[in-house]
Amino acid sequence: MTVPELFEMKQRGQPVVALTAYDATMARLMEEAGVDVLLVGDSLGMVIQGHDTTLPVTLDQMVYHSACVGRGRSKALHVVDLPFMSTTTEALALRHAARLIQEGGAQMVKLEGGREVAPIVAALTAHHVPVCGHIGLLPQAVHQLGGYQVQGRDLIAAESLLADALSLEAAGASLLVLECIPASLAKDITQQVTIPTMGIGAGAACDGQVLVTYDLLGMSPRNPKFCRNFMVGANSIGDAFHRYVKAVRDRSFPAAEHSF
Repeated sequence: MTVPELFEMKQRGQPVVALTAYDATMARLMEEAGVDVLLVGDSLGMVIQGHDTTLPVTLDQMVYHSACVGRGRSKALHVVDLPFMSTTTEALALRHAARLIQEGGAQMVKLEGGREVAPIVAALTAHHVPVCGHIGLLPQAVHQLGGYQVQGRDLIAAESLLADALSLEAAGASLLVLECIPASLAKDITQQVTIPTMGIGAGAACDGQVLVTYDLLGMSPRNPKFCRNFMVGANSIGDAFHRYVKAVRDRSFPAAEHSF
C-alpha cells in the first residue's frame, strides 16, 4: 500500500481499512486479514502502558513499537504517531520524524492539530516525509478540551474544523483522521478535500475507518459508542480482524448507532 494507492481508493470509492498496531504478531494478523493501514498509535500509552491519557508516551517508545510493527508487516502502509510535544518546532518535528522513519521503519507520520500545525506539515512534506493529519477530538489536547468529547457540534466549530482540514491538505498532508465529529460534518469534509479521510467515530461517509484494536477486540474497560466488538461470534483474533475488514469494505460498519 502506497500513498498514491490510497488516493486511487478514494477516487474509486473503495473504503480504506486501518487499525492500530503495536507489535509484530498483531501486525501480521492484520495484514493477513487485509488491513490497508497499520497505525502505530500513541494510544499504546493507554491500552498497553495503562496510563489515563496518551501524554506520557515518549518518542523512544514510539520508535520501539514502530520497529516491532515493521518486523511484522510487509505490505500495509506503516503510519506512526508523533507523540505529545514532539512537534513544537519545525526542527524538532523533522528530527523526530527522521527517527521514526530511520529507526522505526515508518512510511508516514501522524500529528494532531489543524491550522496551527500546518507550517509543521509543510516543513515535513517539503523534506519528503508523508504526513497524516488528525482533527476533531485530539487525545493529546485532552486537558485543554476538558475530556474526550465530540467536537464540531455547532456551526462555528464545524466551520473551524473544515478550515483545518483544507489547511492541512494545502500544507501537503496525504491522509486525514477525523475523530469524534458529527457524521454530517465528516461527510462534508470528505467531499471537500481531495485527500483520503479516515473516520473514528465520524460516521460511514469517510473514505476509510480506523479503530483502536483493543476496542475492536472488546478488551477495553468501556467500549466506545463508535466501536463494535468484532470478537462476538468470531473464533479467533484473526477472524475478528477479517470481520472488521469485511464490515468496513461493505460499509455495514460504522452503522448509525456508532455515529454522532
